[in-house]
Amino acid sequence: MNSTRDTDGHGTHTSSIAAGNYVKSASYFGYALGTARGMAPRARVAMYKAIDDGVDILSISLGFSVEEHLLEDDPIAVTTFAAMEKGVLVVASTGNDGSLYWTILNGAPWLLTVGAGSIDHEFYGILTLGNGVQINFETLYPGNYSQSQIPLVYVDECESVEELKQLRNKIIVCKDHLSISSQVANAESARVSAAIFISNYSSLSKLYTRSSFPAAFVALNDGKTLIDYVKQNTNPRGRLQFQKTTIGIKPAPRVDDYSSRGPHLRCPNVLKPDILAPGSVVLASWSPISEVTNVRSHPIFSNFNLDSGTSMATPHVAGVAALVKRAHPDWSLAAIRSAIMTTANLLDNTLSPIKDVSTYNLPASPLDIGAGHINPAKALDPGLVKSSYNCKSRSLDLNYPSFIAFFYDEHSTSNEKVVQEFRRTVTNVGKEGMDYTAKLTGMDGIKVRVEPQKLIFKQRYEKQSYKLSLEGPRLLKTEVIFGYLSWVDDDGKYMVRSPIVATSIKPEP
Repeated sequence: MNSTRDTDGHGTHTSSIAAGNYVKSASYFGYALGTARGMAPRARVAMYKAIDDGVDILSISLGFSVEEHLLEDDPIAVTTFAAMEKGVLVVASTGNDGSLYWTILNGAPWLLTVGAGSIDHEFYGILTLGNGVQINFETLYPGNYSQSQIPLVYVDECESVEELKQLRNKIIVCKDHLSISSQVANAESARVSAAIFISNYSSLSKLYTRSSFPAAFVALNDGKTLIDYVKQNTNPRGRLQFQKTTIGIKPAPRVDDYSSRGPHLRCPNVLKPDILAPGSVVLASWSPISEVTNVRSHPIFSNFNLDSGTSMATPHVAGVAALVKRAHPDWSLAAIRSAIMTTANLLDNTLSPIKDVSTYNLPASPLDIGAGHINPAKALDPGLVKSSYNCKSRSLDLNYPSFIAFFYDEHSTSNEKVVQEFRRTVTNVGKEGMDYTAKLTGMDGIKVRVEPQKLIFKQRYEKQSYKLSLEGPRLLKTEVIFGYLSWVDDDGKYMVRSPIVATSIKPEP
């Protein structure tokens, strides 16, 4: 039968991120211990026929990859257009297809499209050697394991299950020789007490964070420390501890490598994604009938789980949208989206530009993070908003809170310049008598102009329009150049910022 009962856990997780109530002492077996709550804990959740149920916000953590390049062939785009017509703001995930251009799944102009970023938490275990040296490693193993030190033995390749069976009461140490998966399988088959795996693959620990037995995965430098200790001592011993959490990891947030990137193949003239939100290793509620991990071939269940994906980022934004809707019930869907985008953060917790995991911490571009990382408090009071688009004018230059211009005329043989223009209308949602001045960040190789350079609002809800011009070569030599247009009020309270992208990338034929 058609039922909203969650047997998988994904729906429980995402809905509790958006609107879960307060739960004290929530954790995943001791990891991320604290009080859990959703972004809008007083909101109500409907999980069946959303439009008929009269929802204000629709959070969609799914997507379809289709070959066709038309929006009308995308089932998510078509169905959410109907929701938009009914006054429902739809927040949708970019998808988890990785860091290449053109990988976004949900990029229709009427969607608020969300990418996934990291958080400032780290979940780890500690290996303590007999000489007091401690080595940290990433893990989500649910047990706490040994309270006392036990013998360590270095087995190198760990190829023989029979040999490992003879060492069950010890912590075995294995070194990766391009066979790490086989080593893990052998250790599990031998039912060893615990194991430490050494590898030069930097992301190895992320692949095995939910190991089915007590295990640590460490890099070569820590591995050398461990091997030297074992070889230089007649009675090497160690202790493994789990369920450790550190808060305040830097840099954070970063756009994670799985988060899909823009532009959107079916509507490239609208810059996507729109916004970045927490998506990696997020603690939230879980279906009690869906296992969260497996230990020694036994399924383990929990009311909370740590999960990652743009699925987790999306309900963060949906919850914030609900808060903005509650604070400003008369605002249009476009105004709510504008408020969220134009108040986003561009800096991480080191006060540097948000970085991209997939490029080894190079600065991320708006094709990765949209307008930036969501800032819930500022979204409630944005100063200016870009309101609804007038569909009487059939144009791709929508009244959108971002800009993207393509310069990829491969047949151009001269240094001829081309100018692309964008027109926007903003509404003053602050107090009366507000003056805003335009501030532009430089874009190397592109001449950027805004007219007028000052917007004067005598009344609240008054509208003013401006034009943004980008002048550049017909074929841009650089793949992506980006900057920002910020409208700053004279009192310095508001900075209403929109990303600008000039690009020469084009979809593969």
